[in-house]
Amino acid sequence: MKDKTVCVCPPDVSHEGFASLATPVYRASTIAFPNAAAFANRADRGPNGYVYGLHGTPTSRTLEAAISALEGAAHTMLQPSGQAAISLVFLAVLKPGDMVLIPDCAYPPVSSLCNGYLAERGIAHRVYDPLIGADIAGLIDDSVKMVWVESPGSATMEVQDLPAIATAAHERGVLVGIDNTWASPLHFKPLAYGADIVVEALTKYFGGHSDLLMGSVSVNDDALYDRLKSTMSMLGIGVSPDDCSLVLRGMETMAVRLKHGSDLALDFAKRMAEIIDPRLVLHPALPTHPQHEMWKRDFAGASALFSIMIPSEMAGALDGLIDQAKTFSIGASWGGTHSLMVPMAIGPMRQFDGNAPSGLVLRLSIGMEDPDDLWADLAPIMDAIARHQPA
Repeated sequence: MKDKTVCVCPPDVSHEGFASLATPVYRASTIAFPNAAAFANRADRGPNGYVYGLHGTPTSRTLEAAISALEGAAHTMLQPSGQAAISLVFLAVLKPGDMVLIPDCAYPPVSSLCNGYLAERGIAHRVYDPLIGADIAGLIDDSVKMVWVESPGSATMEVQDLPAIATAAHERGVLVGIDNTWASPLHFKPLAYGADIVVEALTKYFGGHSDLLMGSVSVNDDALYDRLKSTMSMLGIGVSPDDCSLVLRGMETMAVRLKHGSDLALDFAKRMAEIIDPRLVLHPALPTHPQHEMWKRDFAGASALFSIMIPSEMAGALDGLIDQAKTFSIGASWGGTHSLMVPMAIGPMRQFDGNAPSGLVLRLSIGMEDPDDLWADLAPIMDAIARHQPA
């Protein structure tokens, strides 16, 4: 080979004797074929075959397989973000004239998707009380093609009765999808409780370091998988193998991080419940939580994310108290090593009272910092709530 060719095509080297504990990062747009016939017949490789880098490399396939194993799923598809995963599901299973039911506690961009893009294309939605349970059967007519669930709600922590909802939906041939990001598959496996589709925001606990965006969609039904995969292909959706590698690395410590954050969050919630009215502390693992028994029935553990209802009398002082925090950061998302706090105005977004009938909650995501430093930020807020809470 001449020098210019060697620069592009380096010599092959032996991999014999090399074994790494890390999943290799396979980057590709072009997938090279051994001969012209193999390229001409590339469709024979099937939806999981390697034909173009957009549709997957061994790095992304390894991550998909790991997530499928955790979810108890036959298939997993990676998406650029959690919201992209939700959008893929809605676009793949709904068509003009259809309706989707979404819970009042759903991630706000879900409502935006339904009110905007989907509504403009003749796809309707109806908001339901997340505590409706089996009574959701009364909302299902021939136009309803999917019931969406988010349990617990990531702001107000409503735990939904997924088995009852799934039973009612399946009796009418309706799909059930769920956002399982709060619990992760380590603490809840929705496919075993009746869900047809499970979405995870891998940005959160899977990645775990607040430095990447990714989502996943997991299913068992082969026909549903083909429908979702086909929609992905038509929309040109793919993910970076480098980000897949970061998620795989994050997964190696996910169980440890989730246990640490979960244990500390529950400890904080219990301490708070001794200082302020326990009903103001929205943590499903507390016995005072309205759906505690349902959480205990279905979930293997809790998350490191919970919320506190803020009395209206101190709402104006909350920003100042948050600004004094030295260890907590202020920002969206959660599930990383850094603890986060963010005020959320619930009232304007909600149609049903749910767990938080008042207008403002403070959402906390507990990370990996020293507990004493974190509590030093929280103590003044607890004292202020105690002074202002209704007698």
